[in-house]
Amino acid sequence: MKIPFTPVIYEHAAHFVGRTPWEVSRNPELMFAAHRAAYLHYRQQVIAVAIDIYNLEAEAYGATVAASTPDAIPAIHQPLLSSTEEGIHLRPFDPERDGRIAMMLSVGQRLKREFPDADVRLPVGGPFSIAFNLRGINNLCLDAALHPESLAELLMRLAENQAVLCRAVAKAGLDVAFFESAAAPPMLSPRQFHELEIPALQRVLDIAADAVGHPVPCIMGGNTYPVLDDILSTGTDYLACNVETNQAAFVERVARTHPHVKIRVNLDPAVVACNEPQRLYRAIDHVLEIVGGRANCVMGTGAMPLETPPDNIRLIREYLAG
Repeated sequence: MKIPFTPVIYEHAAHFVGRTPWEVSRNPELMFAAHRAAYLHYRQQVIAVAIDIYNLEAEAYGATVAASTPDAIPAIHQPLLSSTEEGIHLRPFDPERDGRIAMMLSVGQRLKREFPDADVRLPVGGPFSIAFNLRGINNLCLDAALHPESLAELLMRLAENQAVLCRAVAKAGLDVAFFESAAAPPMLSPRQFHELEIPALQRVLDIAADAVGHPVPCIMGGNTYPVLDDILSTGTDYLACNVETNQAAFVERVARTHPHVKIRVNLDPAVVACNEPQRLYRAIDHVLEIVGGRANCVMGTGAMPLETPPDNIRLIREYLAG
């Protein structure tokens, strides 16, 4: 049984226009050209209109996104919120006016016109990932430990505020690519994940599903096996199974109890980007052994690094076809 394969393209799209991720992330013409060229080359399952997928909402709220080294993903270095209490009262941003969201929607529509059969999606962040950028990692960890009730309120506020973005994505004729990697252990313990994250995660997934008319994938990086039961309880129908987690146990658990849920079993992005074909083939064999011919599994790359040689994707596809 052949397993479907799809690379995951965000900042790697900049490779195809010879510009830095920062330059592509701020320029609609470069963004369109980069993702157009990447899709023509890879024909991946989803065109995610993004370079820095976790910055959009925080920037729309007023945080400053900055360039780092030329090849690095743009990042937010200075927290916007001085406390969880300040965040509880955040008003929803305006997708037509605030930050880069209008630009991303416009680029997404251009890509959809260019490739009408493609699955074109705009990134939508989960509440904890948005809070991560608004409060900063150290502050957020302290909030979870010392002010859990306030943090829970902040997360729910951020979840509710995502309704405006989800509706704007649907109005543009696009779909939602939902990401919530910051919430995965060890950032939150399984107990904290259940108590603080799940109510807000459930709410934002319901909001997104209502906007686009179907359940949306819940893509979380990191070690998600300890919180897998909670994630499955949200009703999502698509999960990522990452190299940081127990991939064999993850696949077995989902296939046994939720066979309708599709699993993207990821190769290690560092291996995908390496210049050692035999190392790459060993990684593919490892994923194939984990999947074991199960239905409803695909192989993915995780977020492909900018420097990934495009020929590596050809090698993967040829190896799988052979």
